[in-house]
Amino acid sequence: MSLTLNHFQLFNLPETFAVDSLMLAETFRELQRTAHPDKFANRSDQERRLAMQHATQINEAFQTLKHPLKRGQYLLMLKGIEMDSQQASAMDQLFLFEQMELREKLESIAKQADPMMALEQFMDSIAQGIEKLINTLNHQFQQADYAACQNSIRKLQFFYKLQEEALNLEEQL
Repeated sequence: MSLTLNHFQLFNLPETFAVDSLMLAETFRELQRTAHPDKFANRSDQERRLAMQHATQINEAFQTLKHPLKRGQYLLMLKGIEMDSQQASAMDQLFLFEQMELREKLESIAKQADPMMALEQFMDSIAQGIEKLINTLNHQFQQADYAACQNSIRKLQFFYKLQEEALNLEEQL
C-alpha cells in the first residue's frame, strides 16, 4: 500500500479529464474493501495508522475524481499549473456580463408568479451550462490547452456556485 500514488494511479486510471464514473465507483468499492481499517484491527499501531492513511487517501481521491471541477483542478495541479484567483479578473467580459445577468435572474425568481417553475427552468439552464463546460474541458484537456482549461474551470466554479444558490432558494420557497 503506497501513499505516493496520485489519485489517477491509485484508481489505475489514465490522467485524463474524461473518467468512466462506473469504473471509478467500482474501483472505489474494491479499494475500500481491501484497505478498510477494520481489517487491520489486530495489527501493529504503525500498520493500523498506515491503513487509516491509505483509506483516507482512497476517499480523498474518489471525492476529487468523481467531481468534474475538482478533477479539473487536480489535473492542472498535476501539470504544475495553479489556479490563480487573481487571473480571474482576466476572464472575458462577455462571461462576466452573463454572470451578472444570471445572478439578477436568480434574485428575481422569488417574485415570479410561479417561482417553482421559474426556478426549475433556471436550474435546467444552469445544468446545461455545466454540461457544456464539462464537454469543453474534456476537449481542452485532450488538446493540452491548459490556459483555456483554467478559464473554463473558473466558469465551472461560477456555475456550480450558482447551482448551489439555486438549490438554497428552492429550500426557501
